[in-house]
Amino acid sequence: MKNDTKHLLTDDIPSLLKQIAIPASTGMFFNTMYNVVDTFYAGLISTEAISALSLSFMIFFTVIGLGYGFSAAITALIGNAIGKNRRFLASLYAHKGILFMQILAIFLTIIGFYTSPYLFKLLGANGHYLDISLEYMNVILAGTIFFMSNFALNAILVSRGDTKTYRNTLIFGFFANLILNPLFVFGFLFIPAMGIKGLALSTVLIQLINALYMFYKVQETKLIHFKNFKYFLPHKKIYKEFVIQGIPSSMNMLIMAFGSIVLMYFVSLYGVKAVAGYGIGFRAEQLMLLPALGLSSAVLSIVSNNFGAKKYQRVQETVNKALKYGFYISTFGITFLYIFGKLIIKQFDNDLEVVAYGFDYILIEVWIFYAYVILFVCVSTLQAIKRPKMILYIALYRQLIAKFFVAYIIVIWLALDYIYLWVGVLLMIYSAAIFTYFYTQNLLKKLCV
Repeated sequence: MKNDTKHLLTDDIPSLLKQIAIPASTGMFFNTMYNVVDTFYAGLISTEAISALSLSFMIFFTVIGLGYGFSAAITALIGNAIGKNRRFLASLYAHKGILFMQILAIFLTIIGFYTSPYLFKLLGANGHYLDISLEYMNVILAGTIFFMSNFALNAILVSRGDTKTYRNTLIFGFFANLILNPLFVFGFLFIPAMGIKGLALSTVLIQLINALYMFYKVQETKLIHFKNFKYFLPHKKIYKEFVIQGIPSSMNMLIMAFGSIVLMYFVSLYGVKAVAGYGIGFRAEQLMLLPALGLSSAVLSIVSNNFGAKKYQRVQETVNKALKYGFYISTFGITFLYIFGKLIIKQFDNDLEVVAYGFDYILIEVWIFYAYVILFVCVSTLQAIKRPKMILYIALYRQLIAKFFVAYIIVIWLALDYIYLWVGVLLMIYSAAIFTYFYTQNLLKKLCV
């Protein structure tokens, strides 16, 4: 197998960060804009539809979170194997990672169909609100296998420094969604009007098309082939490695999803309009976090390869430069949302109360950007050096334990206004970020000698 990843071990670190992070961030921008388009068309249906989308996102994020966690594990294992020049092992990880993710998808689909009605009811959905939430969620769950296939395929590409392919699929998805959403939501000619179900159907169809394209690109890497189908079959030792490396990151994302549900519960106590405002504000906030997420993808790719090759100085330089660039980006994001945040929210719902809730969220949340950068970069580093256990404990603290107590004290015990909930969340996330930074730096000093 031809080694086309030497640039990850030799090229200038700032240049590599830009080469990998910019395509990743661009793709994530279009992915977020994709969600913005969904929110826009949900707003044309009703405020209830926006709230239903927000509720569904909490469960959908569980699926995405597990996919992201295990794909990061596959990337790290392949990257380390390539860095050690163990080509056959890297190929085995790639083959078996694809089937592993599809098995996971089937499991999640079954669990999702069973649990989503109960979770929606717990979060205050009933009557028509519950019906449209389930309409959307059930279609998404049926397409989970395509989401997971894409995560596995992208993991292989990212391990080789290729974030452009996934970027291309996300750009295609955005423009395809612009066309398919109005067709499926409102109907046209022989296509019936499907309402919120149409938003979900558009998403699943686009995922299927992207999966076919990404599979073609993965075959070009020569890591995947069909010379021996046994390479795809489950293997106890390799699956164990997937689980050991993937569980902490996946649980991090899963706990994040549960944490979002916990947070959504407390937000729902302020009313349906608070849920809608939070949902819109959250999506606006994500736009400004995309470059930081792109940096985390770059860190995972660069660090995993260089750590495997024992080029430890490049590992430390990657972390430091990524944090530096992330802080620059965060400063821009804060400024942008303070100026344009309210205008952005108004594009999705003109209800003054919804706008007020959304902007209150943004006013506080933007100041957490610096903490998010630290968390994203450090978590990717821990994953890349195959030391992911602490990721789980950090997630338990910031997503469940601290989040629940902070929200309970502010919303239930002290009965403070909505904006104070986000002040509490800000303090909690910064405490997690500071700990994660020092833990990661100390671990790097011990391992990179």
